[in-house]
Amino acid sequence: MRNTQWFGAVALACALQSLSCGVLARPLAVVNYGGTLADAQQSAFIAPFQTATGIDVTATSYSGEQAKVKAMVDGRQVSWDVVEVESTDVGRGCDSGMYERIDWSKIAESGQLDHAAKTRCGVGIFAWANTFAYNSKLLKTAPENWADFWNTKKFPGKRGMRKTARGNLEFALMADGVKPADVYKVLATPEGVDRAFRKLDELRPSIQWWDAGAQPAQFLVSGDVAMSTVFSGRIITAQKAGQPLDLVWNGAISDYDYWVIPKGSPMKDDAVKFINFASGVDQQAAFLAKQPGGPANTKALAKMSPEQLKNLPNTPEHAKVGIVNDREFWDEHGDDLDQRFAAWAAR
Repeated sequence: MRNTQWFGAVALACALQSLSCGVLARPLAVVNYGGTLADAQQSAFIAPFQTATGIDVTATSYSGEQAKVKAMVDGRQVSWDVVEVESTDVGRGCDSGMYERIDWSKIAESGQLDHAAKTRCGVGIFAWANTFAYNSKLLKTAPENWADFWNTKKFPGKRGMRKTARGNLEFALMADGVKPADVYKVLATPEGVDRAFRKLDELRPSIQWWDAGAQPAQFLVSGDVAMSTVFSGRIITAQKAGQPLDLVWNGAISDYDYWVIPKGSPMKDDAVKFINFASGVDQQAAFLAKQPGGPANTKALAKMSPEQLKNLPNTPEHAKVGIVNDREFWDEHGDDLDQRFAAWAAR
């Protein structure tokens, strides 16, 4: 009887303190954006990490809903340990206390990581671009820029767009003639924001919304849309599968995805081990062999093929005609712009 009471007390203590105690331990929960990206992470990060460390991992996908993370953190019921987020959510989530601060002294590859891959609460996974694509079999003339994306007379058909302020406001300004280098200067003014929404008004009747990264390629292949905003890696993967989809790099926004650790994760130490593993040169190279993009670990560039290097979102050629996502701008203005965009999209 005493033994039963003792074990019960230990179990209760472990639960209250969120400790990994024997039978109460659970797998490390890694959350990503699903699709081919999840497949690439499984083969390059998750499976090898389990083999190398003996730490069990479960992987699930989501669509970037930060409200889910916030609910876990606020309720002190954190069941996700390593979460993939976009750059917009890194700073805002860090400021709101949703994510653990990164102790960079514990990140083994920190000296090799690209500067943009290192933030207060996030460790870069890979670089990608937010741009648009089209089905070359369905369009007689190839579109060249955001003005063409907006031109529904010359290029009839629906336009796939992600239902978010980020990206769409920059695209609207470039479609309206703003030079890429001036986009954030203009968008930082009330007049610039109004200008972006007026331009979006022009395209509203032709918009077909998407929220999951795999959807644009599906829309384009089926002919549901004539063009769609896309994540570059998804289209390059579709090209490898033989789909007649082409990217337009003119006006592309280069960006990063990051690993974050939700505040209060009981598996924080294992989460750091996973992030370290995924940041290694060999793991980065293996991941990018399946999921096109730019490495967070700059040493992995030496392991990439000429074809891979050509499709990096931040090549000098692409940088000349595109822009880098301004994370600080979105940290400061994101909440207000998200609210205005949501109200606009709901009308």
